[in-house]
Amino acid sequence: MASQTIESHRAGADVINGDASGKKRCIELLQELGIPKGLFPLDDIEEFGYNRANGFMWILHRKKKEHTFKKIKQTVSYATEVTAFVEKGKLKKIAGVKTKELMLWLSVVEVYVEESSAGKITFKTGTGLSDSFDVSAFEIDI
Repeated sequence: MASQTIESHRAGADVINGDASGKKRCIELLQELGIPKGLFPLDDIEEFGYNRANGFMWILHRKKKEHTFKKIKQTVSYATEVTAFVEKGKLKKIAGVKTKELMLWLSVVEVYVEESSAGKITFKTGTGLSDSFDVSAFEIDI
């Protein structure tokens, strides 16, 4: 079930239902924004939505997922509801994504690709910590 946050942005949004078409549209949006298309390796997507007017996107999928990006040995947890405000090269006010640092799970609140540091993607946590990685660690073949 979608949260109130999603419901408040649903009017005028492009909403896609189903796993295959949801993944496809999510990847297309990430490419359009210049963000690696493998950032959301989710299964069983029920709904993908994007409100172009205010830049709000959401993904609803069946169950929480942990994924390890092998190239950087980083484990990320995705809640069943992932939301963010998007703009060219950036996802901000992210909800539903956490990264494991040592034994702590930290919320990822912002992701951005800077033009000045080509080939790098930076992840910022709610604690203010940030880390940059090679974008190739988040690419997928489609």
